[in-house]
Amino acid sequence: MIISALSELTGDCDTESWRPELLDAGQLADLFANHRVTAVHDRIDEQLEELISARGPGRVRTPGEWAAAKAEVLGGRDPVDYGTWAFYPWNGRLVHVLPRDEFRFVRTDRNRNKITREEQQVLLGKRVAVIGLSVGNSAAITAAMEGVGGRFRLADFDRLGLSNLNRLRAGVHDLGVEKTVLCARQLFELDPYLDVEIWRAGLTGENLAGFLDGVDLVVEECDTAWVKIAVREQARERRIPVLMDTNDRGLLDVERFDLEPDSPLLHGRVGDLKAADVAGLDRAGMVRLMVQMVDGDAISPALTQAMTEIGRTLSSWPQLASGTMLGGAVVTDAARRILLGKPQPSGRYYVDLDRLVGGAT
Repeated sequence: MIISALSELTGDCDTESWRPELLDAGQLADLFANHRVTAVHDRIDEQLEELISARGPGRVRTPGEWAAAKAEVLGGRDPVDYGTWAFYPWNGRLVHVLPRDEFRFVRTDRNRNKITREEQQVLLGKRVAVIGLSVGNSAAITAAMEGVGGRFRLADFDRLGLSNLNRLRAGVHDLGVEKTVLCARQLFELDPYLDVEIWRAGLTGENLAGFLDGVDLVVEECDTAWVKIAVREQARERRIPVLMDTNDRGLLDVERFDLEPDSPLLHGRVGDLKAADVAGLDRAGMVRLMVQMVDGDAISPALTQAMTEIGRTLSSWPQLASGTMLGGAVVTDAARRILLGKPQPSGRYYVDLDRLVGGAT
């Protein structure tokens, strides 16, 4: 009885969807007729004020001048007909937003002049691929917030579990949702005009080439050895830069295959290892390879100790929200420089908070 009632209560929301429907005012009647809308959020008037202020900062206006400025932007249209109505089928929300160019003009206005208007346009034209959506979720969301990329490709085969909530920005209502779907929803709720594609089953030898087609930068954050090597092999062949954060000691790994197409994978730390060589690794072999990839003598004492406990007293790699959020920040910062053609050498960089802030030696 209770389960049946709950099903009726939530039946209008599409639990599998991840892409919003972008509508004009003339399409809203059909949407409401289908009983799909659970909430309407229309703050277009305040968005118009922000647009006007961003175009003419510092100017003080009387109420009459505000009204005249809004009328000029609307160009004779009723406010309900201006901009876009974004419908999010997974939660039933209908949101009124500015047209795409004006929306992005306002949303990135506070980036200036750390990012100029011209640079912002360049960045919004870039496609960023993110593989592995734990640390990768933070990287994708931070990049999108900063406007570092207007097109995203997301790959992960996993679903959100309760143990993921120690580091992923999600809620208990998201449990069981595919990580690609979760991240895509979060991106579209930030900017409904983004171009997002998802690879729900993860990456394989059959789909990896298609995943990398047209990509400007790869963020690799997965736990599968074959994917780590195979992605780099193809990225090097295609001259695509690769970034990785390890969620330990703030390690950011930068491989500028766009500038150095002959450089060894992972800075030579895995020798001449090929993806085919690691396809069948067991857990112990995977741990050994991961240690090799990230420099075993440079990892934190806590992770060093954890290595021997994975599969015994620990279920998987230990990760913290603070490290995941830091990873999203350092990846986005490096991605911005690379995509804008600014200096960002290959190498390994540590933003080790234990040493920089905590006094560790």
